[in-house]
Amino acid sequence: MRGSAPLKARRGVDVVKFDVPEPATRQVVLDAYAKAIEANPKTRLLLLTHVSHRTGLVMPIAEIVRMAKAKGIDTIVDAAHSWGQLDFRVGELEADFVGFNLHKWVGAPLGVGFLYIKKDRLADIDRDMGDEDFPEADIRSRVHTGTVNFATVLTVPTAVALHHEIGAPAKQARLRYLRDYWVSRVRAFRDIEILTPDEAGSYGAITSFRLSGKTSKADNDAVVAKLRDGFKVHTVRRAGVAKGQCIRVTPALYTAETDLDRLVEALAIITGTKAG
Repeated sequence: MRGSAPLKARRGVDVVKFDVPEPATRQVVLDAYAKAIEANPKTRLLLLTHVSHRTGLVMPIAEIVRMAKAKGIDTIVDAAHSWGQLDFRVGELEADFVGFNLHKWVGAPLGVGFLYIKKDRLADIDRDMGDEDFPEADIRSRVHTGTVNFATVLTVPTAVALHHEIGAPAKQARLRYLRDYWVSRVRAFRDIEILTPDEAGSYGAITSFRLSGKTSKADNDAVVAKLRDGFKVHTVRRAGVAKGQCIRVTPALYTAETDLDRLVEALAIITGTKAG
C-alpha cells in the first residue's frame, strides 16, 4: 500500500498488509479476506483493487464489500484498470467510494479520471483543503483541482464517445480473446508459471507470468530486456506478488494475433520448449 507510512504518522492508523495467495482463485481470494478481517477486528477501512496492475487478477469486489459492510468496515476501490477493460456498472461493485482512470483503457491522455462517492456518503468526506468553490453538497468540493489542464479535459468526450462506439462488451470480449490466445499456448511450456487464473470472471486483458525460480528484480528485468531486445516484445516487470516478482503482458485492442505469435515464439525459445 503506497503512502502507508505517512498515513500512520499523520493519523495514527495501524496499516495491515497481506498478500493475495498464489495461485489465486475467486474462492481463495474471498477466504483470504475473510481470514484477514477476522484476524483484525479493529479494521475500519479496506483498500481494494478491482483489477490488479500486477497480475490482472479481477477481484470479487462486491463479495468482499458485502463481507466488510457486515463488520462495519468501509471500502475504497481502485478501479483504474477495470473501467474500459471490463464490462460492468459502478453499482455492481457495491462500494461507496471508487476511483477511476481514463488514460488506461478509455484512451484519454494522462492526468484525467474521476471519483465516485455514493450520494448518501458524501457528508462523511471532508472538503478537500477546505474547498469553498463549490457547495458542500457538491462532490466537486471533495476533489480540489486548482487550475486544470483544459486541453486534456477537452479530450475526454471524444475518448468516451469512442469507448461507447466500440462498446464495453465488445472491448472485454476482444481483450479476453487476445489474452486467451497466448496464454492457452504457453501454459504448458516448461518452467512457465502463469499467475492469472483462467477462471471465468477472474481475468481481463492482463496476465502475468514468471519463469520457475526466477523471482528477483534482476531475474525479471533480464527477461523483459530479452523479450524487448531480442524479439521486439514489450512487457513490464511487476513486484509485490506473493511468491516473487513477475512479468506482465498487456495486449491492447489494436494488438494482432501475429504480435502474440511473436510472444509465444519468444517464450518457447527462452524456455527451450517446442511451440505448438
